[in-house]
Amino acid sequence: MAKVKHILIVVGTRPNFIKVTQFKKIASKYFSHLTITILHTGQHFDDNMSKVFFDQFNLHPDVFLNAESGRPASQIASIIQKLDAYVAGNRPDIILSPGDVNSTLATSIVANKNSIPLGHIESGLRSEDLGMPEEHNRILADNLANHLFVTEPSGLNNIANEELAGKVHYVGNTMIDTMVAFQNEIDEAAYYNSLGLKSQDYILLTMHRPATVDNEKGVLFVKSLITEMLQKRDVVFPAHPRTINKMKEFGVFEELKGLKGLHFLPPLGYFQFQNLVKNAFCCVTDSGGIQEETTFAQVPCLTLRPNTERPITIEKGTNTLLSNDVALVINYLDSIANGSYKKGEIPELWDGKATRRILEALA
Repeated sequence: MAKVKHILIVVGTRPNFIKVTQFKKIASKYFSHLTITILHTGQHFDDNMSKVFFDQFNLHPDVFLNAESGRPASQIASIIQKLDAYVAGNRPDIILSPGDVNSTLATSIVANKNSIPLGHIESGLRSEDLGMPEEHNRILADNLANHLFVTEPSGLNNIANEELAGKVHYVGNTMIDTMVAFQNEIDEAAYYNSLGLKSQDYILLTMHRPATVDNEKGVLFVKSLITEMLQKRDVVFPAHPRTINKMKEFGVFEELKGLKGLHFLPPLGYFQFQNLVKNAFCCVTDSGGIQEETTFAQVPCLTLRPNTERPITIEKGTNTLLSNDVALVINYLDSIANGSYKKGEIPELWDGKATRRILEALA
């Protein structure tokens, strides 16, 4: 009989919760000798940013660290200190860490310093932009990882070019596993109906990156973009609290709030948001994960960033990378409307089975 192996999965932010929803289910079904503990660092700590997701997935953390909020270095230090104490007392056989956030970096350091094998989920993704904090987190996590779990071919190429020492596993995308597993719940959410909208008749907008919204120029660009897009269709805007605060700071929030056809929304639950993605005419975003979600849902996506760490969404998928140019965005919206925009296809191994491949590699 196989020895029982304890796998600790560490998450801290809402995008990374989405990547681990199937581990306990798949382990209990296929790998009886694997025990899974999910630990939440507390990096995203309010109900809208964490609890509502776990409630929908019926997947609540086994351990909650309640790490300190605040400046990134202080938060990373808090996570390291608390996670190190937990690991010292529980000694998992392997630690899994998804993504590229503060929690990812802190977890990688703790695993390394405790000589516990580390598996990095989403290994090899690179934006080639060292101005992004996430890029440093990705690189450091990959260099400390013993197992590199890769979602797309660019990850394999980057790992080879950097001559990383960890064992490489091309497994696909665990975020897609969640979309597949909860497809019925997503369809039943029908959130656009509650806004008085029809499927394919609105633009879904998300803007939250500091480079986009933490300065007056960026906020004024978003205002201009919304104003012009409203000439085409309604705009649904689930706004990050920081984005709203910056809009208020730079004096545009009240003006935007009064525009007909603009639907400001608070952060949404997973099912509601994915329902909006699936039924959108187009998504306009500066996000990373939405590039993948729209590619799987076969919905056009215009990403307003100078780079992407997910090039498969452009090469194979429905995503296009654009500069912060309102006229250019409108031209692309017109191409979607007249049917000349690319169709895209779902990438290899984005089939809902990535979680099982990861556990097979560890089992």
